[in-house]
Amino acid sequence: MAVMNNKQQTNQSHYSKRNVWSGFLFGVGIAAFIDEVVFHLILQWHHFYDKSTLHIGLLSDGIFHAFGWFATIGGSFLLADVNRRHAFAPVKWWGGVLIGLGGFQLYDGTVHHKVMQLHQIRYVDNLIIYDLVWNILAIIMLLIGLFLVFKMRSRLQPVGSVTDEQP
Repeated sequence: MAVMNNKQQTNQSHYSKRNVWSGFLFGVGIAAFIDEVVFHLILQWHHFYDKSTLHIGLLSDGIFHAFGWFATIGGSFLLADVNRRHAFAPVKWWGGVLIGLGGFQLYDGTVHHKVMQLHQIRYVDNLIIYDLVWNILAIIMLLIGLFLVFKMRSRLQPVGSVTDEQP
Protein backbone atom coordinates (compact mmCIF):
# COMPACT_ATOMS: atom_id res chain seq x y z
CA MET A 1 0.00 0.00 0.00
CA ALA A 2 1.42 3.37 -0.98
CA VAL A 3 2.16 5.87 1.79
CA MET A 4 0.25 9.14 1.45
CA ASN A 5 1.98 12.43 1.97
CA ASN A 6 0.48 15.10 4.26
CA LYS A 7 -1.16 17.00 1.37
CA GLN A 8 -2.87 13.84 0.09
CA GLN A 9 -4.15 12.99 3.60
CA THR A 10 -5.45 16.53 4.09
CA ASN A 11 -7.15 16.46 0.67
CA GLN A 12 -8.74 13.06 1.33
CA SER A 13 -10.07 14.26 4.69
CA HIS A 14 -11.31 17.55 3.25
CA TYR A 15 -12.89 15.97 0.16
CA SER A 16 -14.23 12.88 1.90
CA LYS A 17 -17.87 13.90 1.41
CA ARG A 18 -17.25 14.74 -2.23
CA ASN A 19 -15.95 11.18 -2.79
CA VAL A 20 -19.15 9.78 -1.29
CA TRP A 21 -21.43 12.18 -3.20
CA SER A 22 -19.64 11.40 -6.45
CA GLY A 23 -20.12 7.69 -5.89
CA PHE A 24 -23.71 8.19 -4.75
CA LEU A 25 -24.70 10.10 -7.90
CA PHE A 26 -22.86 7.60 -10.07
CA GLY A 27 -24.63 4.72 -8.28
CA VAL A 28 -28.07 6.32 -8.70
CA GLY A 29 -27.35 6.83 -12.40
CA ILE A 30 -26.16 3.28 -12.90
CA ALA A 31 -29.17 1.89 -10.99
CA ALA A 32 -31.53 3.92 -13.18
CA PHE A 33 -29.69 2.78 -16.32
CA ILE A 34 -29.81 -0.91 -15.33
CA ASP A 35 -33.49 -0.62 -14.35
CA GLU A 36 -34.30 1.08 -17.65
CA VAL A 37 -32.36 -1.31 -19.88
CA VAL A 38 -33.16 -4.61 -18.13
CA PHE A 39 -36.71 -4.18 -16.83
CA HIS A 40 -38.12 -1.58 -19.23
CA LEU A 41 -36.46 -2.47 -22.54
CA ILE A 42 -35.19 -6.06 -22.51
CA LEU A 43 -37.74 -7.82 -20.27
CA GLN A 44 -40.49 -5.24 -20.92
CA TRP A 45 -41.99 -5.88 -17.48
CA HIS A 46 -43.07 -2.28 -16.94
CA HIS A 47 -42.57 1.38 -17.83
CA PHE A 48 -41.72 4.13 -15.39
CA TYR A 49 -45.37 5.22 -15.46
CA ASP A 50 -47.82 2.42 -16.25
CA LYS A 51 -51.13 4.12 -15.46
CA SER A 52 -51.72 5.56 -18.93
CA THR A 53 -51.15 4.79 -22.59
CA LEU A 54 -48.11 3.08 -24.09
CA HIS A 55 -47.05 6.47 -25.51
CA ILE A 56 -47.03 8.06 -22.05
CA GLY A 57 -45.23 5.01 -20.64
CA LEU A 58 -42.46 5.35 -23.24
CA LEU A 59 -42.27 9.12 -22.68
CA SER A 60 -41.87 8.54 -18.93
CA ASP A 61 -39.12 6.00 -19.68
CA GLY A 62 -37.27 8.62 -21.74
CA ILE A 63 -37.46 11.22 -18.96
CA PHE A 64 -36.35 8.58 -16.44
CA HIS A 65 -33.43 7.63 -18.71
CA ALA A 66 -32.35 11.30 -18.96
CA PHE A 67 -32.49 11.62 -15.17
CA GLY A 68 -30.22 8.59 -14.83
CA TRP A 69 -27.66 9.99 -17.24
CA PHE A 70 -27.68 13.43 -15.56
CA ALA A 71 -26.92 11.72 -12.23
CA THR A 72 -24.12 9.66 -13.83
CA ILE A 73 -22.58 12.69 -15.51
CA GLY A 74 -22.84 14.77 -12.32
CA GLY A 75 -21.13 12.01 -10.35
CA SER A 76 -18.43 11.75 -13.02
CA PHE A 77 -17.69 15.49 -12.86
CA LEU A 78 -17.38 15.32 -9.07
CA LEU A 79 -15.11 12.29 -9.42
CA ALA A 80 -12.89 14.13 -11.91
CA ASP A 81 -12.63 17.07 -9.49
CA VAL A 82 -11.70 14.84 -6.56
CA ASN A 83 -9.16 13.00 -8.69
CA ARG A 84 -7.66 16.29 -9.92
CA ARG A 85 -7.16 17.34 -6.31
CA HIS A 86 -5.42 14.02 -5.53
CA ALA A 87 -8.13 13.22 -2.98
CA PHE A 88 -9.73 10.15 -4.55
CA ALA A 89 -10.54 7.50 -1.93
CA PRO A 90 -11.60 4.35 -3.82
CA VAL A 91 -13.20 2.58 -0.85
CA LYS A 92 -15.28 5.65 0.06
CA TRP A 93 -16.24 6.12 -3.59
CA TRP A 94 -17.36 2.49 -3.95
CA GLY A 95 -19.26 2.85 -0.69
CA GLY A 96 -21.05 5.86 -2.19
CA VAL A 97 -21.79 3.89 -5.37
CA LEU A 98 -23.39 1.09 -3.34
CA ILE A 99 -25.37 3.60 -1.27
CA GLY A 100 -26.62 5.17 -4.51
CA LEU A 101 -27.50 1.80 -6.07
CA GLY A 102 -29.20 0.47 -2.95
CA GLY A 103 -30.84 3.77 -2.05
CA PHE A 104 -32.31 4.18 -5.51
CA GLN A 105 -33.53 0.59 -5.58
CA LEU A 106 -35.09 0.81 -2.11
CA TYR A 107 -36.76 4.14 -2.96
CA ASP A 108 -38.05 2.68 -6.23
CA GLY A 109 -39.29 -0.49 -4.52
CA THR A 110 -41.09 1.29 -1.70
CA VAL A 111 -42.11 4.75 -2.92
CA HIS A 112 -42.59 4.19 -6.67
CA HIS A 113 -43.98 0.66 -6.42
CA LYS A 114 -46.04 0.76 -3.22
CA VAL A 115 -46.75 4.35 -2.14
CA MET A 116 -47.20 6.10 -5.49
CA GLN A 117 -48.02 2.92 -7.43
CA LEU A 118 -46.41 4.26 -10.60
CA HIS A 119 -45.58 0.71 -11.67
CA GLN A 120 -44.81 -2.72 -10.25
CA ILE A 121 -41.66 -4.74 -10.81
CA ARG A 122 -43.68 -7.25 -12.75
CA TYR A 123 -47.39 -7.78 -13.16
CA VAL A 124 -47.87 -11.29 -11.80
CA ASP A 125 -50.07 -12.96 -9.17
CA ASN A 126 -47.30 -13.65 -6.64
CA LEU A 127 -45.75 -10.16 -6.57
CA ILE A 128 -44.47 -10.45 -2.98
CA ILE A 129 -41.49 -12.59 -4.08
CA TYR A 130 -40.37 -9.93 -6.56
CA ASP A 131 -40.84 -7.18 -3.97
CA LEU A 132 -38.89 -9.06 -1.31
CA VAL A 133 -35.95 -9.87 -3.59
CA TRP A 134 -35.87 -6.29 -4.93
CA ASN A 135 -35.93 -4.64 -1.51
CA ILE A 136 -33.66 -7.13 0.29
CA LEU A 137 -30.99 -6.68 -2.40
CA ALA A 138 -31.36 -2.91 -1.99
CA ILE A 139 -30.88 -3.13 1.78
CA ILE A 140 -27.81 -5.37 1.36
CA MET A 141 -26.22 -2.87 -1.06
CA LEU A 142 -27.03 0.00 1.31
CA LEU A 143 -25.52 -1.76 4.31
CA ILE A 144 -22.32 -2.69 2.48
CA GLY A 145 -22.02 0.87 1.17
CA LEU A 146 -22.52 2.36 4.63
CA PHE A 147 -19.95 -0.05 6.06
CA LEU A 148 -17.39 1.01 3.44
CA VAL A 149 -18.02 4.73 3.98
CA PHE A 150 -17.83 4.56 7.77
CA LYS A 151 -14.91 2.10 7.74
CA MET A 152 -12.88 4.69 5.84
CA ARG A 153 -13.84 7.48 8.25
CA SER A 154 -11.73 5.93 10.97
CA ARG A 155 -8.73 5.59 8.61
CA LEU A 156 -8.57 9.27 7.70
CA GLN A 157 -6.89 11.77 9.97
CA PRO A 158 -8.67 15.05 10.63
CA VAL A 159 -7.49 18.09 8.70
CA GLY A 160 -4.52 19.71 10.41
CA SER A 161 -3.54 16.62 12.41
CA VAL A 162 0.05 15.74 13.13
CA THR A 163 1.58 13.25 10.69
CA ASP A 164 4.93 11.58 10.53
CA GLU A 165 6.48 14.38 8.45
CA GLN A 166 10.05 15.30 9.12
CA PRO A 167 10.86 18.89 10.17
